[in-house]
Amino acid sequence: MSDNHYRIVRTLRCKNLNVPGTLGLLTTAIGRAGAEIGNIETIHLGHHYTIRDIEVIVQGEDYLRQMIKEISKLEEVTVLQVRDDVLELHKGGKIKMINTVPADSQESLSKVYTPGVAEVCRLILNEPHWKDTYTSITHSVAIVTDGTAVLGLGNIGPVAGMPVMEGKAALLYQLVGVSGIPILLATTDTDEIVATIKNIAPTFGGIHLEDIASPRCFTILDRLQSELDRPVFHDDQQGTAVVTLAALLNACKRTGVVLQEMKIGLIGLGAAGLSIGKFLLRYTGNPALGTARTEASAMRHAEHGGIPSNIDEIMETADVVIATTGQSGLIKPSMVRKGQIIFALSNPYPEITSERAISAGASLAADGKTVNNLIGYPGIWRGILDTKAREINYEMYYAASQAIASATSEGELLPSSIDQKVHLAVAHAVARAAMSTGVAQRQLDDDYFEDANLEALPDGTFNL
Repeated sequence: MSDNHYRIVRTLRCKNLNVPGTLGLLTTAIGRAGAEIGNIETIHLGHHYTIRDIEVIVQGEDYLRQMIKEISKLEEVTVLQVRDDVLELHKGGKIKMINTVPADSQESLSKVYTPGVAEVCRLILNEPHWKDTYTSITHSVAIVTDGTAVLGLGNIGPVAGMPVMEGKAALLYQLVGVSGIPILLATTDTDEIVATIKNIAPTFGGIHLEDIASPRCFTILDRLQSELDRPVFHDDQQGTAVVTLAALLNACKRTGVVLQEMKIGLIGLGAAGLSIGKFLLRYTGNPALGTARTEASAMRHAEHGGIPSNIDEIMETADVVIATTGQSGLIKPSMVRKGQIIFALSNPYPEITSERAISAGASLAADGKTVNNLIGYPGIWRGILDTKAREINYEMYYAASQAIASATSEGELLPSSIDQKVHLAVAHAVARAAMSTGVAQRQLDDDYFEDANLEALPDGTFNL
């Protein structure tokens, strides 16, 4: 695949002579090379020259080289540095394991490790439930991938997908105090994946599946849910569906329509599309039209109550269009019908930009940057782990959607994904649903729901 398929962000440090019009010449050269300009920061403002950092977004390395060539034609400008701030941010990885108690003296060492640790081991051996108090198991989640469906990159393998797994882990801890441990699998065999996850499962309170390609992801999830004694969650399926339902609830509120009365069309029936269809059928009672690149996907949609269709029929008849194909520009402005709600959710490039959809007549449009799983999965996991839920049911997912929708400020489609209060609301909603549906193994009292502290305590318990 060509490098030019993906946009890249670079920072140019440029030295400009203080000659009137120099900055204009520089920005014109950048635009002439097909690049967009982001942030501009002045580093030095002197009598003879100015140094600025200019963020540029280009369609691959070829365009970057062309841009530098255009700039080099300007006698008044010198490019001092081309910097990749994203790579700098990821140097050394984004996560690490740290102690929650010190082991900095002989006395503390004898408690943290030998001989003191033997007492804790014997306690858990005789009464296994003490693992919940004296180990990290109950607030740790395995984030498991085989790297076959990473973001918009596709099958890049588990190691290349590690930065995504690290990001998931970092955000789980930052937002809700849950330890996420990336697990990279060097196999795409369904039986091997299931067996491996079952063998490592005792280490964790739950299993978070990530970036596993369709259709294997459906089989893997189904088998693990039936064969494991702890909750299993596939972010690309249930995570996407939860946040999409929340966005639709708010979209209908803003546009004054009733979701149960709307015809829904799904373009793309992979992990995300199929799960969205299942959720919406459960919520509205109405089957969604659906189209996919393979007949097998369309048949799977039909088996779950959907109606196989094609893109033309969906665009012509559906009131709500949800696209998850990964195909940039698939939906043309001429296909948009006036008043439609369009969610083009593929990342990093949507099937149609929100701006173009609105210009073409859509009443409301959103992309995958707005309708993002990050708003859902941290709070979902926190509520699951705090109640020690045996499984995750529809009522818990629906509660999460309602909590997200209710936490949205007026004028917004969804709340900020880094607002801890939103994740707290989701955790509370999921915990209540787990208890009310009988899957919770730990009953939480009123103090849990009144305390807004999302920190994990050093002893491994939660102070919510």
